[in-house]
Amino acid sequence: MKVAVVGATGLVGTKMLQVLAERNFPVTELIPVASAKSVGKEITYKGKQFKIVSMDEAISKKPDIALFSAGGSTSLNDAPRFAEVGTTVVDNSSAWRMDPTKKLVVPEVNADVLTAEDKIIANPNCSTIQMVVALKPLHDAYHIKRIVVSTYQSVTGTGVKAVDQLMNERAGIDGPKAYPYKIDLNVIPQIDVFGDNGYTKEEMKMIKETQKIMGDDSIRVTATTVRIPVMGGHSESVNIEFERDFDVEEVKTLLAKSPGVIVTDDIANLKYPMPLDAHEKDEVFVGRIRRDETQPNTLNCWIVSDNLRKGAATNAVQIAEYLVAKHLIGVPAEA
Repeated sequence: MKVAVVGATGLVGTKMLQVLAERNFPVTELIPVASAKSVGKEITYKGKQFKIVSMDEAISKKPDIALFSAGGSTSLNDAPRFAEVGTTVVDNSSAWRMDPTKKLVVPEVNADVLTAEDKIIANPNCSTIQMVVALKPLHDAYHIKRIVVSTYQSVTGTGVKAVDQLMNERAGIDGPKAYPYKIDLNVIPQIDVFGDNGYTKEEMKMIKETQKIMGDDSIRVTATTVRIPVMGGHSESVNIEFERDFDVEEVKTLLAKSPGVIVTDDIANLKYPMPLDAHEKDEVFVGRIRRDETQPNTLNCWIVSDNLRKGAATNAVQIAEYLVAKHLIGVPAEA
């Protein structure tokens, strides 16, 4: 299988290469793609060196699959060019997520919507992915009416510049800034730009993407997304109101049996999910599971996952694995 990784030198692109190697994805030819200034440089994959090529050269090679993590404008411009030569694109940007003609996929939740005709597939927002992995089995059992979510998001979600800003501030070094404010020993209640309704773009992504992935526009979602000075993963405080009542122990059992979920909920021994523990893991960790005692049929929980892995790279590779397993790759778009 010819595999292109577009944005191969970024935080997510680098993680995509790592995950492809770890999971032994059937790569027969690797085509790393990055910006013009990186063309000709080399990256390492499974102990071998590979030269970074230009977008045009990658398209001319007609890869079976292209994993994109190079920003929205690059995706809008170049994903269709790959699709035209028969490549299936899995795109990590927000460019295609809300396009009604494109599938927005978390394999544990809705992989079954994919067909051979889907040549551009959207990878959801990192904070949405971990939430829907945990909530899908509960939605199936009790039917979600409303979600209130507050996020505590890692600086790695912004990129290398943000990681450098945090570490520079911690070391007392003045350097380039990814944020308008200091991030070390601080919390910034803004992720992405503000819209006219007072919500940020990140908050609106969580609202709209959750409904699309779950295939249910009746689920009401409200979100507050916050950047905190950690690495390793995003955390979320989630309050869920259901149509039907539930038993807390049954909820824990349901989650523990769900693919991609690990329940870490042992308050007697102070066991609960934390970014330190989720780092470099592919699962979604759920804990602090308890009834909201202020209204009926409502649950509180705490959800943590590595935002570069399950929140981005791993989810994209899992989509590719599903396409291979179901023989949906390498099929002409008209098939």
